Amino acid sequence: MYSTGHEKRLAREGITEAAAFGSAVYCKEKLIAEMGGAYLCAEAGISSAVIANQAAYVGGWLKKLCDDRRLVIHAAAQAQHAADYILGRNATA
Repeated sequence: MYSTGHEKRLAREGITEAAAFGSAVYCKEKLIAEMGGAYLCAEAGISSAVIANQAAYVGGWLKKLCDDRRLVIHAAAQAQHAADYILGRNATA
């Protein structure tokens, strides 16, 4: 998932610029990567036990960002965009 954020792919802020551990940008990128991983697991039919672990991990990062009410929606959209990119579903990057 992180590779999709490269400036020549989807150019996400958390990848194209340095982000300090625990910063809002860093946490958001963690959410995007884990949510995207969950999307890909669902697409591949991977066990719900793996998805439950991913949900717990996402929950940990989300606690750091609970002041941003739009974060989950934005991270979910970015994660879907990344999953679509990996699956070749994007017309443009």
